[in-house]
Amino acid sequence: MDLFEYQARDIFAKHDVPVLAGEVIDTPEAARAVTERLGGRAVVKAQVKVGGRGKAGGVKLASDPQDAVDKAGAILGMDIKGHTVHKVMLAQTADIAEEYYVSFLLDRTNRTFLAMASVEGGVEIEEVAATNPEALAKIAVDPIDGVTEAKAREIVEAAKFPADIADQVVFTLQKLWDVFIKEDALLVEVNPLVKTGDGKIIALDGKVSLDANAEFRQPGHAELEDKAAANPLEAAAKAKGLNYVKLDDGNVGIIGNGAGLVMSTLDVVAYAGEAHGGAKPANFLDIGGGASAEVMANGLEIILGDPDVKSVFVNVFGGITACDAVANGIVQALDLLAGKGEEVTKPLVVRLDGNNAELGRQILTDANHPLVEQVDTMDGAADRAAELAAK
Repeated sequence: MDLFEYQARDIFAKHDVPVLAGEVIDTPEAARAVTERLGGRAVVKAQVKVGGRGKAGGVKLASDPQDAVDKAGAILGMDIKGHTVHKVMLAQTADIAEEYYVSFLLDRTNRTFLAMASVEGGVEIEEVAATNPEALAKIAVDPIDGVTEAKAREIVEAAKFPADIADQVVFTLQKLWDVFIKEDALLVEVNPLVKTGDGKIIALDGKVSLDANAEFRQPGHAELEDKAAANPLEAAAKAKGLNYVKLDDGNVGIIGNGAGLVMSTLDVVAYAGEAHGGAKPANFLDIGGGASAEVMANGLEIILGDPDVKSVFVNVFGGITACDAVANGIVQALDLLAGKGEEVTKPLVVRLDGNNAELGRQILTDANHPLVEQVDTMDGAADRAAELAAK
């Protein structure tokens, strides 16, 4: 989960990373009182989860409270790289002498953590890496040892931070590491980390991405979710505990058990769709290895509620999840929707194999639902689902 800048700033402050005062608002007039509290001047910053806000006109300096109202009004509602600005943060101004860059991230390739730092901050780090790679220091961080004072000094020396601010940067790096570890983050980035005119180090802008898999350890992170921007189907699936992802431009709903099988199913549907008007998978939905009939019913209800879906492919290889439980789930889901008065008009293609497959097939045969048909093979079922979606 990516955070807005103001959320990253709040987390930084929680872990004693040096930051400036700031408040977030969603109406222009609210900027007046906030600017007054900040001393009469403020930086008005669009809150969108995308870079390049400054170049797009989403960051402006307000010289007085009325100017802040005007600037906030100009920024709210802007479109920045496809993201509409619904909130702005008003931040205390700073006398910036130098701009630097620091970050911690998960290095998946080397299965460790990585620190990156540069004395060339304030611009997109990709630009620094491309035009002057020597200016970007990359230091591996041992997951067990973490960022000790010695490791922080190694990062500072590798990036060639000036000696007069070295101790402050060491302190800030250790605090940012606290954010990274204690908040279960995948990325903690400060760009720019600034040196002010009086020689202080401040995290002026922050980017934080949290690991959604750690939600069970971080109950407070649920409050940080941007619910207004969430896909309603994904939100409904999450509420039901389903592992669901909506895909763009798809029209074949997919349900499977096990991430590997579901990924394979996406591939075979996409391939089959080439012969049927370009039909594509509409979602990823893994009901898991031990899914009950209730889980199957919940998943089918979510997918049938997607207006983009024209047909559904249920692809299950019975192991821990027995095929009879899946079949009962399909029957229950159809009965549940009928009981709610929701007419089911989308055809279901079902392929069952493995544990209790014969019993599962018999359950579906006995139910004799007019929209459910069974196909023995994965390729054949994918082809049929794509054909039905195209029709």
